[in-house]
Amino acid sequence: MKSSMTRALALAALLLTQTLAASIAHAADLSLAQITQALVKATPDRPANFAQRDLVDFDLSGLDFKQANLQGANLYGADLTDADLSGTDLSGATLDHTAIIRTKFVGANLSKASLVLPAAFSTLVASPAEAPSFVGADLSGARILGHFGRGDWHGAILVNAHLEPSASRVTTTAWTDLTACNLAGANLSGADLTNAHLAFANLRAAKLTGARLVGADLSRADLEGAELAGADLSGADLDGTVLRHTSGLEAVKGLDTAHNLGRAIR
Repeated sequence: MKSSMTRALALAALLLTQTLAASIAHAADLSLAQITQALVKATPDRPANFAQRDLVDFDLSGLDFKQANLQGANLYGADLTDADLSGTDLSGATLDHTAIIRTKFVGANLSKASLVLPAAFSTLVASPAEAPSFVGADLSGARILGHFGRGDWHGAILVNAHLEPSASRVTTTAWTDLTACNLAGANLSGADLTNAHLAFANLRAAKLTGARLVGADLSRADLEGAELAGADLSGADLDGTVLRHTSGLEAVKGLDTAHNLGRAIR
Protein backbone atom coordinates (compact mmCIF):
# COMPACT_ATOMS: atom_id res chain seq x y z
CA MET A 1 0.00 0.00 0.00
CA LYS A 2 2.79 2.37 1.01
CA SER A 3 4.72 1.48 -2.15
CA SER A 4 1.66 2.23 -4.33
CA MET A 5 1.20 5.56 -2.57
CA THR A 6 4.87 6.43 -3.11
CA ARG A 7 4.65 5.61 -6.80
CA ALA A 8 1.48 7.71 -7.14
CA LEU A 9 3.11 10.69 -5.45
CA ALA A 10 6.20 10.31 -7.62
CA LEU A 11 4.06 10.20 -10.76
CA ALA A 12 2.12 13.27 -9.65
CA ALA A 13 5.37 15.13 -9.00
CA LEU A 14 6.68 14.15 -12.43
CA LEU A 15 3.51 15.33 -14.15
CA LEU A 16 3.62 18.62 -12.24
CA THR A 17 7.26 19.13 -13.22
CA GLN A 18 6.46 18.45 -16.88
CA THR A 19 3.49 20.84 -16.76
CA LEU A 20 5.58 23.61 -15.22
CA ALA A 21 8.35 23.02 -17.75
CA ALA A 22 5.88 23.19 -20.62
CA SER A 23 4.39 26.38 -19.16
CA ILE A 24 7.81 28.02 -18.86
CA ALA A 25 8.72 26.96 -22.40
CA HIS A 26 5.44 28.36 -23.68
CA ALA A 27 5.98 31.68 -21.90
CA ALA A 28 9.45 32.00 -23.43
CA ASP A 29 8.36 30.89 -26.90
CA LEU A 30 7.84 34.36 -28.38
CA SER A 31 7.52 37.83 -26.91
CA LEU A 32 5.75 40.88 -28.29
CA ALA A 33 9.14 42.56 -28.67
CA GLN A 34 10.35 39.66 -30.81
CA ILE A 35 7.23 39.84 -32.96
CA THR A 36 7.65 43.58 -33.47
CA GLN A 37 11.35 43.19 -34.25
CA ALA A 38 10.64 40.47 -36.81
CA LEU A 39 8.07 42.70 -38.52
CA VAL A 40 10.48 45.66 -38.60
CA LYS A 41 13.14 43.48 -40.26
CA ALA A 42 10.68 41.91 -42.72
CA THR A 43 10.97 42.62 -46.44
CA PRO A 44 8.69 41.70 -49.37
CA ASP A 45 11.15 38.95 -50.27
CA ARG A 46 11.59 37.74 -46.70
CA PRO A 47 8.34 38.24 -44.75
CA ALA A 48 8.19 37.45 -41.05
CA ASN A 49 7.44 33.81 -40.25
CA PHE A 50 5.03 33.06 -37.40
CA ALA A 51 3.73 29.80 -38.82
CA GLN A 52 2.28 27.46 -36.16
CA ARG A 53 3.13 29.98 -33.43
CA ASP A 54 1.04 30.29 -30.29
CA LEU A 55 -0.04 33.94 -30.12
CA VAL A 56 -2.98 33.44 -27.76
CA ASP A 57 -4.20 36.68 -26.13
CA PHE A 58 -1.36 38.78 -27.61
CA ASP A 59 -1.95 42.52 -28.03
CA LEU A 60 -1.11 42.92 -31.72
CA SER A 61 -3.19 46.03 -32.26
CA GLY A 62 -1.95 48.48 -34.89
CA LEU A 63 0.79 46.20 -36.22
CA ASP A 64 1.56 45.94 -39.94
CA PHE A 65 2.23 42.27 -40.63
CA LYS A 66 3.67 42.95 -44.08
CA GLN A 67 2.38 39.74 -45.70
CA ALA A 68 3.75 37.60 -42.86
CA ASN A 69 3.40 33.83 -42.73
CA LEU A 70 0.87 33.00 -40.00
CA GLN A 71 -0.11 29.62 -41.36
CA GLY A 72 -1.68 27.51 -38.62
CA ALA A 73 -0.95 30.16 -35.97
CA ASN A 74 -3.12 30.24 -32.85
CA LEU A 75 -4.38 33.80 -32.39
CA TYR A 76 -7.23 32.92 -30.04
CA GLY A 77 -8.31 36.01 -28.10
CA ALA A 78 -5.62 38.22 -29.66
CA ASP A 79 -6.24 41.94 -30.12
CA LEU A 80 -5.89 42.70 -33.83
CA THR A 81 -7.59 46.09 -33.72
CA ASP A 82 -6.27 48.35 -36.51
CA ALA A 83 -3.76 45.66 -37.53
CA ASP A 84 -2.93 45.27 -41.22
CA LEU A 85 -2.96 41.59 -42.22
CA SER A 86 -3.33 42.29 -45.92
CA GLY A 87 -1.74 39.57 -48.03
CA THR A 88 -0.80 37.44 -45.04
CA ASP A 89 -1.01 33.66 -45.01
CA LEU A 90 -3.48 32.76 -42.26
CA SER A 91 -4.50 29.43 -43.74
CA GLY A 92 -5.58 27.05 -41.01
CA ALA A 93 -5.11 29.73 -38.35
CA THR A 94 -7.32 30.09 -35.28
CA LEU A 95 -8.80 33.58 -34.86
CA ASP A 96 -11.66 32.73 -32.50
CA HIS A 97 -12.65 35.49 -30.06
CA THR A 98 -10.15 37.94 -31.55
CA ALA A 99 -10.71 41.69 -31.68
CA ILE A 100 -10.81 42.64 -35.37
CA ILE A 101 -12.06 46.22 -35.26
CA ARG A 102 -10.89 48.00 -38.45
CA THR A 103 -8.56 45.07 -39.15
CA LYS A 104 -7.47 44.68 -42.78
CA PHE A 105 -7.55 41.16 -44.24
CA VAL A 106 -7.40 42.44 -47.82
CA GLY A 107 -6.18 39.65 -50.11
CA ALA A 108 -5.24 37.48 -47.13
CA ASN A 109 -5.28 33.69 -47.28
CA LEU A 110 -7.72 32.54 -44.59
CA SER A 111 -8.55 29.21 -46.17
CA LYS A 112 -9.68 26.67 -43.56
CA ALA A 113 -9.14 29.25 -40.81
CA SER A 114 -11.47 29.51 -37.82
CA LEU A 115 -13.08 32.89 -37.15
CA VAL A 116 -15.68 32.20 -34.48
CA LEU A 117 -17.24 34.96 -32.39
CA PRO A 118 -14.68 37.73 -32.97
CA ALA A 119 -15.33 41.26 -31.71
CA ALA A 120 -15.75 43.26 -34.92
CA PHE A 121 -17.24 46.37 -33.28
CA SER A 122 -16.68 48.31 -30.08
CA THR A 123 -20.44 48.49 -29.39
CA LEU A 124 -23.50 46.41 -30.23
CA VAL A 125 -24.09 48.64 -33.26
CA ALA A 126 -22.41 47.55 -36.50
CA SER A 127 -20.52 50.56 -37.82
CA PRO A 128 -19.02 50.65 -41.35
CA ALA A 129 -16.15 52.70 -39.93
CA GLU A 130 -15.22 49.87 -37.57
CA ALA A 131 -15.96 46.85 -39.75
CA PRO A 132 -12.98 44.67 -40.71
CA SER A 133 -12.20 44.42 -44.41
CA PHE A 134 -12.06 41.06 -46.23
CA VAL A 135 -11.82 42.44 -49.76
CA GLY A 136 -10.46 39.75 -52.08
CA ALA A 137 -9.58 37.47 -49.16
CA ASP A 138 -9.57 33.68 -49.61
CA LEU A 139 -11.82 32.17 -46.94
CA SER A 140 -12.50 28.90 -48.74
CA GLY A 141 -13.38 26.15 -46.28
CA ALA A 142 -13.16 28.58 -43.36
CA ARG A 143 -15.35 28.35 -40.26
CA ILE A 144 -17.04 31.74 -39.70
CA LEU A 145 -19.57 32.63 -37.05
CA GLY A 146 -20.35 36.04 -35.61
CA HIS A 147 -21.53 39.57 -36.36
CA PHE A 148 -19.84 41.21 -39.36
CA GLY A 149 -22.57 43.61 -40.51
CA ARG A 150 -21.77 46.41 -42.99
CA GLY A 151 -18.32 45.03 -43.76
CA ASP A 152 -16.60 44.97 -47.15
CA TRP A 153 -16.16 41.44 -48.53
CA HIS A 154 -16.36 42.20 -52.23
CA GLY A 155 -14.49 39.72 -54.38
CA ALA A 156 -13.87 37.43 -51.41
CA ILE A 157 -13.63 33.67 -51.95
CA LEU A 158 -15.85 31.70 -49.59
CA VAL A 159 -16.07 28.43 -51.51
CA ASN A 160 -17.31 25.66 -49.18
CA ALA A 161 -17.04 28.01 -46.20
CA HIS A 162 -19.06 27.18 -43.09
CA LEU A 163 -21.09 30.15 -41.85
CA GLU A 164 -23.88 28.11 -40.27
CA PRO A 165 -24.53 27.62 -36.54
CA SER A 166 -22.72 24.59 -35.18
CA ALA A 167 -24.45 22.25 -32.78
CA SER A 168 -21.05 21.14 -31.53
CA ARG A 169 -20.22 24.59 -30.17
CA VAL A 170 -21.78 26.45 -27.27
CA THR A 171 -22.21 29.97 -28.62
CA THR A 172 -24.08 33.13 -27.81
CA THR A 173 -25.23 33.62 -31.38
CA ALA A 174 -27.36 31.39 -33.55
CA TRP A 175 -26.36 32.84 -36.92
CA THR A 176 -23.73 34.69 -38.89
CA ASP A 177 -24.68 38.32 -39.41
CA LEU A 178 -23.67 39.77 -42.77
CA THR A 179 -26.39 42.41 -42.82
CA ALA A 180 -25.72 45.16 -45.41
CA CYS A 181 -22.29 43.69 -46.24
CA ASN A 182 -20.72 44.26 -49.64
CA LEU A 183 -20.35 40.78 -51.15
CA ALA A 184 -20.45 41.90 -54.78
CA GLY A 185 -18.58 39.44 -56.98
CA ALA A 186 -17.85 37.15 -54.05
CA ASN A 187 -17.59 33.41 -54.68
CA LEU A 188 -19.83 31.57 -52.20
CA SER A 189 -20.14 28.34 -54.18
CA GLY A 190 -20.96 25.43 -51.90
CA ALA A 191 -20.91 27.66 -48.80
CA ASP A 192 -23.23 26.83 -45.92
CA LEU A 193 -25.14 30.00 -45.01
CA THR A 194 -27.94 28.32 -43.05
CA ASN A 195 -29.84 30.96 -41.03
CA ALA A 196 -27.37 33.66 -42.09
CA HIS A 197 -28.56 37.26 -41.94
CA LEU A 198 -27.96 38.81 -45.35
CA ALA A 199 -30.65 41.50 -45.32
CA PHE A 200 -29.71 44.50 -47.50
CA ALA A 201 -26.48 42.74 -48.54
CA ASN A 202 -24.93 43.54 -51.91
CA LEU A 203 -24.60 40.18 -53.66
CA ARG A 204 -24.49 41.51 -57.20
CA ALA A 205 -22.78 39.08 -59.58
CA ALA A 206 -21.94 36.83 -56.63
CA LYS A 207 -21.50 33.12 -57.28
CA LEU A 208 -23.89 31.13 -55.07
CA THR A 209 -23.96 27.88 -57.02
CA GLY A 210 -24.70 25.00 -54.68
CA ALA A 211 -24.78 27.32 -51.66
CA ARG A 212 -26.99 26.36 -48.72
CA LEU A 213 -29.19 29.33 -47.79
CA VAL A 214 -31.79 27.43 -45.78
CA GLY A 215 -33.66 29.83 -43.50
CA ALA A 216 -31.40 32.72 -44.51
CA ASP A 217 -32.67 36.29 -44.30
CA LEU A 218 -32.21 37.71 -47.80
CA SER A 219 -34.81 40.46 -47.42
CA ARG A 220 -33.91 43.54 -49.50
CA ALA A 221 -30.64 41.88 -50.57
CA ASP A 222 -29.46 42.66 -54.10
CA LEU A 223 -28.68 39.46 -56.06
CA GLU A 224 -28.83 41.01 -59.52
CA GLY A 225 -26.66 38.99 -61.89
CA ALA A 226 -25.87 36.35 -59.26
CA GLU A 227 -25.41 32.66 -60.13
CA LEU A 228 -27.86 30.50 -58.18
CA ALA A 229 -27.88 27.09 -59.84
CA GLY A 230 -28.18 24.35 -57.24
CA ALA A 231 -28.53 26.76 -54.32
CA ASP A 232 -30.96 25.76 -51.55
CA LEU A 233 -33.35 28.55 -50.57
CA SER A 234 -35.69 26.45 -48.45
CA GLY A 235 -37.38 28.68 -45.89
CA ALA A 236 -35.33 31.74 -46.88
CA ASP A 237 -36.91 35.20 -46.60
CA LEU A 238 -37.08 36.84 -50.03
CA ASP A 239 -39.05 39.93 -49.07
CA GLY A 240 -37.90 42.63 -51.50
CA THR A 241 -34.94 40.53 -52.65
CA VAL A 242 -33.66 41.63 -56.06
CA LEU A 243 -33.47 38.58 -58.33
CA ARG A 244 -33.20 40.36 -61.69
CA HIS A 245 -30.94 38.79 -64.31
CA THR A 246 -29.89 35.94 -62.00
CA SER A 247 -28.84 32.69 -63.64
CA GLY A 248 -29.90 29.20 -62.56
CA LEU A 249 -33.03 30.37 -60.72
CA GLU A 250 -34.96 27.52 -62.32
CA ALA A 251 -32.53 25.05 -60.73
CA VAL A 252 -32.77 26.49 -57.22
CA LYS A 253 -33.89 24.05 -54.52
CA GLY A 254 -36.70 24.80 -52.06
CA LEU A 255 -37.85 27.95 -53.84
CA ASP A 256 -41.47 26.90 -53.32
CA THR A 257 -40.95 26.98 -49.56
CA ALA A 258 -39.20 30.36 -49.47
CA HIS A 259 -41.02 33.11 -47.60
CA ASN A 260 -42.32 36.19 -49.47
CA LEU A 261 -41.32 34.88 -52.89
CA GLY A 262 -44.14 36.95 -54.36
CA ARG A 263 -42.51 40.10 -52.99
CA ALA A 264 -39.15 39.38 -54.61
CA ILE A 265 -38.15 41.73 -57.44
CA ARG A 266 -37.66 39.83 -60.70
